[in-house]
Amino acid sequence: MSAVWNYFKVNEDDKTKADCKLCSAKLSRGGSKGSAFNTSNLIKHLKSQHDNEYKEFTLAPKPTQPTLQQTLARREKMSRDNPRAVKITQAIIEYTALSDQPLSEVENVGFLRLLHVLEPRYDVPSRRYMTDTELPKLHDSVKKHIHSLLQTSSAFSFTTDIWTSSVSPVSLISLTSQWIDESFTPQRAILHVKQFRGSHTSQAIVHVFEEMLQTWGIPKTLVHVVLRDNAKNMIKAMNNAGLPSLPCVAHTLQLAVHEGLLAQRSIADAIAVGRKIVGHFKHSALAYSRLEDIQGQLNQPIKRLQQDVQTRWNSTYYMLQSLIEQKRVLGVYVSEHELPDCLTAHQWALMEKTVAILAPFEELTKKVSSYDALASDVIPAVTVLVRLLNRETDEDHGVKTMKATLLAAVKKRFSDVETNPLYFISTILDPRYKDRFFSNNTAPEAKLHLKQELQMMSRAEAEGSRAEAAEPPAKLFLKAQASTSSSLDTVFEEIAKEQPQAAQPLAAGAAIELDTYLGEAPSPREDSPLKYWGVNKIRFPTLAKMARKYLSAPCSSVESERLFSSVSHIIDENRNRLTADNAEKLLFLKKKPATHFF
Repeated sequence: MSAVWNYFKVNEDDKTKADCKLCSAKLSRGGSKGSAFNTSNLIKHLKSQHDNEYKEFTLAPKPTQPTLQQTLARREKMSRDNPRAVKITQAIIEYTALSDQPLSEVENVGFLRLLHVLEPRYDVPSRRYMTDTELPKLHDSVKKHIHSLLQTSSAFSFTTDIWTSSVSPVSLISLTSQWIDESFTPQRAILHVKQFRGSHTSQAIVHVFEEMLQTWGIPKTLVHVVLRDNAKNMIKAMNNAGLPSLPCVAHTLQLAVHEGLLAQRSIADAIAVGRKIVGHFKHSALAYSRLEDIQGQLNQPIKRLQQDVQTRWNSTYYMLQSLIEQKRVLGVYVSEHELPDCLTAHQWALMEKTVAILAPFEELTKKVSSYDALASDVIPAVTVLVRLLNRETDEDHGVKTMKATLLAAVKKRFSDVETNPLYFISTILDPRYKDRFFSNNTAPEAKLHLKQELQMMSRAEAEGSRAEAAEPPAKLFLKAQASTSSSLDTVFEEIAKEQPQAAQPLAAGAAIELDTYLGEAPSPREDSPLKYWGVNKIRFPTLAKMARKYLSAPCSSVESERLFSSVSHIIDENRNRLTADNAEKLLFLKKKPATHFF
């Protein structure tokens, strides 16, 4: 384009005219057709009316006509090792991995057209090249980077789970890792989504698990804990492998609440009726449109009723919640249209009380399922639940059986949390909890066990050798506390402010750190325990080293479950022939941030 257009613009109303930006004069572009347009009149106007601008125009570099060789070079396809082509190819494989796209995307007509517009000279590689060359290359690069990150810790926590596809004859076992680096920054990585052939016996799980650890060069001595589900084969496998393990707290809560919901016949009947009502609207578009019309007439937001899944108790909670929100709307609907069943006034009251009782369970389930939940959260959560369920209120009429069963289920399912060092040491080392959430009979023993481990660590460091793991103490007696409060947050604050039972005098040395640390008030519940230790690692160096190990443990296997939620987007009906090896590579890459791609 000529430099003269720096001073002119095409007239919006008449394309045959040009407007001078300097004096707004309208000039002919040389004809009435586009083929006749030129800039002669514009240059003459600039010369006669705007002398300074004309001088600038004459001094401006003139565009040169490209040579034949240059023109051909612009049309020639780039070689595969061209730096720009390499970057584009790498971007394509990253895009494929991060956005759940099929490897055949490079053969998609729309995708090819997009690339041609962006870079006509780029020669798109074949699907086989992306699968056999680029995917393994990216996988190896990221794996090398993750391996370097693993060198920053001497203790690792893991989650694992097993998943079987419904559209492809393949089973996968996962291995995700979590650890804390020297600056007390939490680190997470997916290490494996490995194909699991044959029967899922405990022996097979041990073999695959040890194989995955060996691949990353992680000895069993560096395994702090493995979070797994409550299946017997998984429990037996971890025991046979000699690996410390913990059950998923979210799964355990699910079992406890499931027992409580089914304990009282009247509540189970109310839930069954609610399920029929929701199912009616789920299977009838006409019924839902009528429901939405009534919502609009009552000036309520347009919301759909939530269908529950019986294997997930919180989905039943959300279903009851949605029914209660639409109580008025459903009342109007049933006066005008038929429903398969109706809730009585007594059943509505039971549902409202049930939702109120289950609210703390739902909040804790969300908390323990979050990415930053730790094993140190378990004992405080159980203590708070027990205290809440022990309290009797006037609102308990009609739900006492369910509440009592929930209390018994919580005590049964979590009977050993205060006697398990993996739980009680992490709780003491969490500055938000310390020793405030233990029952009176277990707090002294828990602190004594921690003191012994601290002394062993100090002795090992003084001798320049690694300390052997301490033997766990004898089984501790568990006694649940009882108190009166109804708010989850209020109970947490209440217990945190209570004075702990006087402990035995501690020995000199590293144990003094523990005495000083426990003597200070707990941190606010919303604070990060890792940030606390990042600041106080100089004050309590021995405690900080132990905190790096114990606070690396999550309290659930949700990380592996989320990983397998991604599998259904990769291995679906359209890609049921994807090999397990390539599926593993794609899943390994999917959960990595962009900074991990090199």
